[in-house]
Amino acid sequence: VNCFSSIRPCLPLVLEILRGNLVVPEWPRFTAKMTEIFEECRKVTDGTVASYIPQLARADPNLWGMSICSVDGQRYNYGDSKADFCIQSLSKTFNYAIVATDIGAEKLHGYVGHEPSGRLFNEICLDAQGKPHNPMINSGAIVTSSLIRLGRPLSDRFDFIISEYRKLSGGLHVGFNNATFLSERDTADRNYAISHYMKEYHCFPPGIASLREELDLYFQLCSLECCCETLSVMASTLANGGINPLTQKRAISAQACRDVLSLMYSCGMYDLSGKFAFQVGLPAKSGVSGGMIVVVPNVMGMCLYSPPLDKTGNSTRGVAFCMSMVKAFNFHNYDSLVHTDSRKIDPRRRLESSEAEQDTILLLYSAKNANMDRVRKLYAKGVDMNGCDYDGRTALHLAAAEGHNRIVRFLLRTCTVDHRVRDRWGRSPMDEAEAFGHLITLQIMKNHENIDITEILPMVEGEPDLDSEEEEFAYMRTSRVRRAKREAELRVREEARAKALERRIKEQRRKRGEKVTSSEDSEREDEDDREGEVVIGGEDTAGERSETGEDGETTIKFTLGSD
Repeated sequence: VNCFSSIRPCLPLVLEILRGNLVVPEWPRFTAKMTEIFEECRKVTDGTVASYIPQLARADPNLWGMSICSVDGQRYNYGDSKADFCIQSLSKTFNYAIVATDIGAEKLHGYVGHEPSGRLFNEICLDAQGKPHNPMINSGAIVTSSLIRLGRPLSDRFDFIISEYRKLSGGLHVGFNNATFLSERDTADRNYAISHYMKEYHCFPPGIASLREELDLYFQLCSLECCCETLSVMASTLANGGINPLTQKRAISAQACRDVLSLMYSCGMYDLSGKFAFQVGLPAKSGVSGGMIVVVPNVMGMCLYSPPLDKTGNSTRGVAFCMSMVKAFNFHNYDSLVHTDSRKIDPRRRLESSEAEQDTILLLYSAKNANMDRVRKLYAKGVDMNGCDYDGRTALHLAAAEGHNRIVRFLLRTCTVDHRVRDRWGRSPMDEAEAFGHLITLQIMKNHENIDITEILPMVEGEPDLDSEEEEFAYMRTSRVRRAKREAELRVREEARAKALERRIKEQRRKRGEKVTSSEDSEREDEDDREGEVVIGGEDTAGERSETGEDGETTIKFTLGSD
């Protein structure tokens, strides 16, 4: 019991594995290629660590980690994936999703716009409607955080957001770095200026306590601490439509998930957003700490971490990794269009099976559906008619279970398949026929066990295709008569050979001058003129006659009667 209880959290993944429904079926092959790209990007040494926040300036520039989590819960971690870092602007993504789920996107966008700003992320400016351009820049993120449980104490608001983050992460570690919070608050003149500017234009919702308190909450959310492993699961929750892949519980609404991915696609990479959308074509969000999340909708979420940043404030290694990834895999938003580059890998598909495997699948399907023409063609093609599926079930198993007598007979007599083979449950084709009540099918296979296959093969080609039960019984009755005739014919042959041998011995004795009785002579004369007759089922079957030539050789003549 303890053994099974330990895997209970993984049951959704185990079930998908057993069903063969994993979104990335060749996971080891996929992660091996991602590791190869990761190691190539390790050579990138451009960029500098963010210095405007003292705590961030102390980060090790050599850190380089990657974590991947599919929507099925498949996970892969590599490099410095366990290194904790402050999420900074990555929090904007999840804050927006949480608020949109809590109060609705329509109310939220009454205070924040949707458009890319075309400006720096910390620019002091508003759009034409007097609102921050979008929730992914500082001005929009500050307003978004002010909408979190508006009117409640700051401590309750912080606890609420932490609990929501843990739903997104499936209970993985989400911490708080107080040193970074204090450091950021002490160097936040620009953010204070932005907030006062927005207050002048009435950008904040009515009822906020004070700008300082709202900014403290914003700084606290930027100072939350996670590792790549946690953030990859959170990103995968976005890829999975708001349902956590580990717990299978909804963390954010489907509409909020759709909206946040749209914003990440158009605004998530600071001043690189347009180029990133053009070249990579995936929703992504970066932070000045060097963290970066990337979402492949309906497939996976991933997190990359490398502190050195480029001039636009994005991780240099992270961007390089994404550029290389979409060259290797068809993850770009528009790679699904016709006439795409065939050299790209689609990890969502199983590798092409061999022709033999495809033929076996077609054989099993045809046997189950009584497609006799297809079965004959596959046999003529040279396909292994004993091929089986993952349960060890052959075409004969399926045909017997469905009661397809024509196919059963063809497989047994023409293809000479192994009728004793058993599947993974130890069941033979005869067991299947008996279990499903196909008595004629069962009788065909039982009769087959008692027939010498070399005697059957010559007469298979001319056999009729029998469908009705009356035809089946008539066929089996005729087959029994044929076998009885055949056995009688063999007995006649053996008797004739024995008598011919006896006559030959007497002739040799006579030539040597040995005495042979008259009764033996008369018997010999009678045998020379006699034709043996055997009656089987009311029909005459001719026997055979043996003669001894002048050279002493015995000739056996055998004439079959009409059938």
